[in-house]
Amino acid sequence: MKLSDIKPNPDNPRIIRDAKFEQLKKSIQEFPAMLELRPMVVDADNVVLGGNMRLRALQDLGYTEIPEAWVKRAEELTEEEKRRFIIVDNVGYGEWDWETIANAWDADEVREWGLDVPGFAVMPELDDLIADEKNKPPTMKITFPTPEDLQKCETELQEVLNRLCPNAFYSVSAGEL
Repeated sequence: MKLSDIKPNPDNPRIIRDAKFEQLKKSIQEFPAMLELRPMVVDADNVVLGGNMRLRALQDLGYTEIPEAWVKRAEELTEEEKRRFIIVDNVGYGEWDWETIANAWDADEVREWGLDVPGFAVMPELDDLIADEKNKPPTMKITFPTPEDLQKCETELQEVLNRLCPNAFYSVSAGEL
């Protein structure tokens, strides 16, 4: 199929920028079979309903033709269903199980594949702390994206601290400490 026959959706609400776009292009180059397993979706007029960024990446990579299997036709959808598909196709319903990822995959590898893996700070050795800080008690700060996330973890965190470090001081703040 000619890539020029596929039209980007002018109402596409999703964008991809810089480093993420480069990761998408690299992913297509290294794993083109993914495009057959998860094809672009077009309507009867060849307007992209799902896969606008993949189309852009293919164009940027210099593709002029692609296998038919990389495109799925959704000609039977009504206008309302098309509008809904564009949003629902991009909604992230699930969450990553970071423990499973940490135990089953290499963090650098999944980062390379485009997954934003949260970083974990390493506690410095006491000797590495600057002189003024040596007399202060060591602290740890955990930042949660939302108050709800904090509430989900607070009880278990308190239990772990009480069990492992019964003399540790625990405080919660609604904002910056």
